[in-house]
Amino acid sequence: MNPTRLFVGNLSYQTMENDLQDYFSQAGAVNSVNLMMDKMTGKSRGFAFIEFANSDDANKAIEQFHNKDFQGRALTVNIARPREERAPQQRWSGGGGGRDSGRDGGYERRERR
Repeated sequence: MNPTRLFVGNLSYQTMENDLQDYFSQAGAVNSVNLMMDKMTGKSRGFAFIEFANSDDANKAIEQFHNKDFQGRALTVNIARPREERAPQQRWSGGGGGRDSGRDGGYERRERR
């Protein structure tokens, strides 16, 4: 059978990957746990993806853990959908706009009246 990935949301920001591994292994063989972390802060983003060895175990985990309390939060557990293609995001270039952007940091000066 094909491995099945689950989305697990509404996690406590203190939850660690090994906490999820231990908890979800009650439903069956967990292949991997991928806790999403914020790139800037290094802190949890409050959701994870858990891959099971087979779809029967994944479905069992959904039945067992969806809307159940884990570390003080009611979990959201469902089949992970494939990531949708998104248009590339424009990065902030740091440049200004407007007049004299080099001298005033991109802001227009106004005279007081």
